[in-house]
Amino acid sequence: MALLEKTEALTVAYGAIDKDHEEFINLLNALDTADNGDFPALFQQLYEHTEQHFERENQLMAQYAYPGVADHKGEHQRVLGEFKQFKSRVDKGLIVFGRSFVKERLPQWFGLHVAMMDSALASHINKQPAS
Repeated sequence: MALLEKTEALTVAYGAIDKDHEEFINLLNALDTADNGDFPALFQQLYEHTEQHFERENQLMAQYAYPGVADHKGEHQRVLGEFKQFKSRVDKGLIVFGRSFVKERLPQWFGLHVAMMDSALASHINKQPAS
């Protein structure tokens, strides 16, 4: 069974964000089943994907004058900080810490982030007049 399944609850009805979320889910599931030899490179890939996804969201928030930008960007910074702490451990060969982060922290955080923050952002964007 996959760690996270792509469900309607994890979509926000905005194509670019949903595409990034699908990739996040795929990488997270790949990490869950990766052997210790493959884990560090996949963890790096998930970290880089998350950084890029957050930057794309930050650009969307600026482009569409999203009123919740401060809280949303703050959450991005907090999660990347946490990610970096675990990445440094994985980089030192402490794979067990990375596995714990992948299994116990990221799925719960992701579900809440999509439901609370990304869905609000997508709703705001989708309400904007077409340009």
